[in-house]
Amino acid sequence: MKLVIQGKNIDITDGIRSYVNQKIEKAVSHFQTWTTEVDVHLSVAKNPRINPKQTAEVTIYANGTVIRAEESSENLYASIDLVANKIARQLRKYKERRFDKKGSLPVKEGLLNGNRDPGLVEDLVGDRQPELPKNVVRSKYFAMHPMTVEDALDQLELVDHDFYVFCNSETGQINVLYERNHGGYGVIQPRQPNGSGQTDEALAKAVVG
Repeated sequence: MKLVIQGKNIDITDGIRSYVNQKIEKAVSHFQTWTTEVDVHLSVAKNPRINPKQTAEVTIYANGTVIRAEESSENLYASIDLVANKIARQLRKYKERRFDKKGSLPVKEGLLNGNRDPGLVEDLVGDRQPELPKNVVRSKYFAMHPMTVEDALDQLELVDHDFYVFCNSETGQINVLYERNHGGYGVIQPRQPNGSGQTDEALAKAVVG
């Protein structure tokens, strides 16, 4: 398992690194067989108006699934404790959903031999140079394979966000699943030039029943 620790507005000292290793390794100890990489991002807000100021974010890559948790407090070590406990709960939730009755995690054919899923789009940029607006300070690229709205909902609950971007297997289009302020979920999808296509409310009903 690869563990990467990064910091923003903070020096990653040996003490911090050792503490992160101890807490995160304990959190994922029962899931290391299918955890390929763990990214830890620690940050301290310089703006005195931001409270709480110390944030710990953990992203785990497991069998093609991204599992994420984030916690903030007034103390960095407390934030690390909180996020370690939260990511452990997220991993248990993932295990409960994905493991079959025999207790073995379903793996797509070929992945056990170290081969990547041919359905994944590994390079979303190609030979193009990404041009971002000057105010954009961070960009992320990730492999994306088609899934249903129901599968996207499962993923949304694992990434600790209020939205999830995915490739809809029924339409082949990029959709955004999001939590609605008044409850339930909605799906944002591109509208065809002729105006055809389901609305996000219709797709939301398909998700929440």
